[in-house]
Amino acid sequence: MIGKSGLLEIIAGKNRGLLATPSDKQAILSAIAQLEDFNPTPRPVEAAELLNGDWRLLYTTSRSLLNFDNFPLLKLGQIYQCIRVKESKLYNIAEFYGLPYLEAIASVAAKFEATSERRVQVKFDRSILGLRSFIGYESPMQFINEIESGKKFAAIDFGMDAREQQGWLDITYLDSDLRIGRGNEGSVFVLTKE
Repeated sequence: MIGKSGLLEIIAGKNRGLLATPSDKQAILSAIAQLEDFNPTPRPVEAAELLNGDWRLLYTTSRSLLNFDNFPLLKLGQIYQCIRVKESKLYNIAEFYGLPYLEAIASVAAKFEATSERRVQVKFDRSILGLRSFIGYESPMQFINEIESGKKFAAIDFGMDAREQQGWLDITYLDSDLRIGRGNEGSVFVLTKE
């Protein structure tokens, strides 16, 4: 049994999966599966106090997220998933850095609904892409507060058809500072609470 600290040690230095070799990926997925077998929160969707908050992505197999690193002149920075349980909302925020004044963010907002004790259905409804300086972006919490207040941004800011932009996520491990999820496209996500 590798355990939580063993998993964190294996994924350290892998840049959220960008630097993981095929053998790294195999070892990481094995460690994740072992940890999932000992999930301390058997009904994670109902554990609002643990689930709620701002989570930073440590590792993923999601090609769509990792492909963000292929933008010309920009490199992928931190990726956050911010969950607001009371409002049944979540926000995915990817930060980008590169040439001076070209720091950017890509964000999607979604509503979620529990469909079982560990699965949520996610329906994306708004996307915001833009330069951090134009948006006034400082942190995920500040940005979300501005979204919630109804602010329109000097960015590409558009609604999304929730019927077409949806998926599901199983929360397979949850404790006070670590969350593991598996998505409808077969991707795995490991996040730490900020």
